[in-house]
Amino acid sequence: MRFRAGALLYKSSSRLAPSLQNVVPLKTLPVIRSASPHFSNWICKTKPLHQNPRFFSLDSASNGPDSSDEAHDSLDVSSSTDRDGVLHEKTSFVSQESVSTSVLLNEKASFVSHELDASLEIFEDGTDKEVVQGEDQGFSSYETADGDDQMSSLVSEESVEETIAEIPEIDLEQLENVVSVLQSTLEEPLESRLEKMDLTVNEEFVIRVLQTPLILGENLIEFFKWAWKRTEFSIGTRVVYTLVRVVSASVRKRDAYAVWDLAKEIGEKENAILSTDILNELIHLFRKLGKGKAGLEVFNKFAEFGCDPNADSYYFTIYTLCCRSFYDWAWSVCEKMLSTGNLPDSEKVGKIICCFCKGSRAKDAHLVYMMAKEKNKCPPRSSVNFLINSLCGEDETVQLAAELLQDFSGEERKFAINPFSAVVRGQCRIKEVKAAKGLLFKMIDEGPIPGNAVFNSVIGVLSKAREMEEAMELLKVMETRGLRPDVYTYNVIMTGYVQGGHMEEACKVLSEAKKKHSKLTPVTYHTLIRGYCKLEEFDKALKLLSEMKEFGVQPNLDEYNKLIQSLCLKALDWKTSEKLLEEMKHKGLFLSGITRGLIRATKELAEEEL
Repeated sequence: MRFRAGALLYKSSSRLAPSLQNVVPLKTLPVIRSASPHFSNWICKTKPLHQNPRFFSLDSASNGPDSSDEAHDSLDVSSSTDRDGVLHEKTSFVSQESVSTSVLLNEKASFVSHELDASLEIFEDGTDKEVVQGEDQGFSSYETADGDDQMSSLVSEESVEETIAEIPEIDLEQLENVVSVLQSTLEEPLESRLEKMDLTVNEEFVIRVLQTPLILGENLIEFFKWAWKRTEFSIGTRVVYTLVRVVSASVRKRDAYAVWDLAKEIGEKENAILSTDILNELIHLFRKLGKGKAGLEVFNKFAEFGCDPNADSYYFTIYTLCCRSFYDWAWSVCEKMLSTGNLPDSEKVGKIICCFCKGSRAKDAHLVYMMAKEKNKCPPRSSVNFLINSLCGEDETVQLAAELLQDFSGEERKFAINPFSAVVRGQCRIKEVKAAKGLLFKMIDEGPIPGNAVFNSVIGVLSKAREMEEAMELLKVMETRGLRPDVYTYNVIMTGYVQGGHMEEACKVLSEAKKKHSKLTPVTYHTLIRGYCKLEEFDKALKLLSEMKEFGVQPNLDEYNKLIQSLCLKALDWKTSEKLLEEMKHKGLFLSGITRGLIRATKELAEEEL
């Protein structure tokens, strides 16, 4: 009897199984509070007698993941009645034919219906108001207002199916054959080989071929040309961009020019196929090959192909031309970029600035910087420092460099000693003494902290301008700030005094230098010796020469040469000159033939007078 009831249940369930054509998405199912009047919708948690196929989903109120224990308990039927009816855990239905085999279940139908209403009420009062799909179930059942049984569908992944439907089918065998041909050595023309293969060509097929590694660029270009001639193949921007990217990765000059010729042909025959990204990729390819003229040719084709250059277009073109030192052409492109205001990011702007600075076009680089500043794009600090140093290298642009120092502030200013020092040196070179001194004191007050080099630059220009009082005052400021004046500092001050004929002051500075430094340079004494020779005080000059030896400074050829010439021409002292010449021989110094002749001529002249 039990097996006969099972067979009847299986037979009735097969008649009630829903059609997949009438399924309804799970999330669209409403919550029905009223219990179904049919026994086929009652739910029981009894252990099934056998595991037969799934026909209906469990009721969401009873077996859903969010259902309560109370709802399950309310639908529990005694085991004595369960064993007479075959109820599957995952199908949850009771067929009408099973009524004859389960009398007790018929007697308690009202009880089950009442408990089902209670479970639905409990479920609907929960946090999740939607119908919850039963465990491992693909269907969800619900009832309409008329009480008819309605079957929902599987929760289909429509978006995934639509996406898959949009992708055209590709014959993998044909794809493998094409790739094998392209990767092999061709004994006959590629086009004839492809014609014999009877291929089905579409955009996805061509892209898959182009993206296959280990294929020569020239073979890919020939394959693309062949596919372009096919009537069923519609050329698009995506496939052209893929070809250019693949060829660009190989960085071969022959392939680069071939794909550029193909791009020009496409631009002439097809409308709106080429894009800005494609042309930018071509410019970038020629930059890697160092072909500046070819990159400029691509840039000049933007308007003809209906493309608008973007910031990367300008950057790639300018950088390509500057790498080949075509600075005039690069500046013509840069002017277009500045007129449109379409600047690349800050880092790329910094590279453009450095390129023009390397080409001795600091003034042009300054215009790029000012435009970037207006667009709130701050180049890297290293690029700005390079720009300031380049501006200071030309007399007419030193003032522009000084103005850029105003952009330094806060912590950034404290560590900007190099650009500030460059501006001070530039101002000293063009003899802007007042400006250089003012900037030095501004550095003392606001930073960056000046070092010996900055002080020496200003002291040197003050000494050359014969403003020795200001130079000495600045020397004292230098010492009060804890800086130790170096030998160069004393040398430039002594030079200033010597040029003014103030030898006593120069000797005082020499004495101060001896106290601060244990070893001086020949330049220190050379300056004073020249000063004494100019004043024809040869005894003091010879005394300084002896002092050099005692102080550990060896005289060089300049000191001897200057003394001998002065002694011969002004004092006619050929005897002292001969002693100095002998001294030079012992030290391995060789006097020029002109000076030797001068000694002999002076000696002969003196003997004639005697």
